[in-house]
Amino acid sequence: MVAFQTEQLRTFVAVLENGTFDAAARQLHVTASAVSQRIKAMEQLAGQVLLLRTTPIAATSAGGVVHRLARQLRQLESDASTELGLNGTTSDALAIVVNADSLATWFVDALALVPSTAGLMFELVREDEQHSVALLRSGEVMAAVTATAEAVQGCTSVPLGAMEYRAVASAKFLGTWFPRGFSPALLAAAPAVQFDRTDTLQKNFFTDITGTPLSCPQHFIPDTVQFAEAVRLGLGWGLMPEAHCAQGLDTGDLVELVPGHVSRIPLYWQRWKIQSAALDHLTAAVTSAAARALS
Repeated sequence: MVAFQTEQLRTFVAVLENGTFDAAARQLHVTASAVSQRIKAMEQLAGQVLLLRTTPIAATSAGGVVHRLARQLRQLESDASTELGLNGTTSDALAIVVNADSLATWFVDALALVPSTAGLMFELVREDEQHSVALLRSGEVMAAVTATAEAVQGCTSVPLGAMEYRAVASAKFLGTWFPRGFSPALLAAAPAVQFDRTDTLQKNFFTDITGTPLSCPQHFIPDTVQFAEAVRLGLGWGLMPEAHCAQGLDTGDLVELVPGHVSRIPLYWQRWKIQSAALDHLTAAVTSAAARALS
């Protein structure tokens, strides 16, 4: 069993958070040589390289495991300090990865449900729900809203419900590109709005409707609010969460391409499998908010 010292683990986190040995040394009030020696000792214990000496320094695959361990230890120390009522302690922000649509619709409501007496701070990282688990594996975040049901090693996974999307466009756009009404055969010529190049919603809808891979012209707009505005202004068609398109559908400003067709993305809450009061508070809030907001 590899037994890292607490001092070594704190140094490891400091190096990754600051990007260089020198910056980590300044934060820890030690010399850069001392930081280097601690990291070398850890690598000797592990029997493999843990950090890539790049700019900024990055963790190897094995280093990601150590990073997660170090972050977990720091969280447990923070929880203990809070429970002991130690004055002058400052809890680190809980790092959470959230997909853009959850962040724009229901996730901040979840944070508001966390008791203020818990004294928690949050650091949100925005990432596509299909790719968020990589940040859990690397130890960069403590919890994630993800589309991956299988729990990352060292984490638990619970279903939250599903985000529902409808393929919509402005009435003017529909009249321009589908003058006789929507037709799958014409979809390949009509521009689509994509969030970014990892977005799969439009691709999956296109394939479901046409039976072929996405081949239409595409705009890339990586902002949830501006994505919706681009669709409303007629730049292209796109899939929008119910919360973002319901009013437009009611007023007639937006029209469904295929009325009644709903795309559902199941979401899961994954978190570190440690006894942490902070993560327990957060998990209770997230599952409660999701139960109200998701199908």
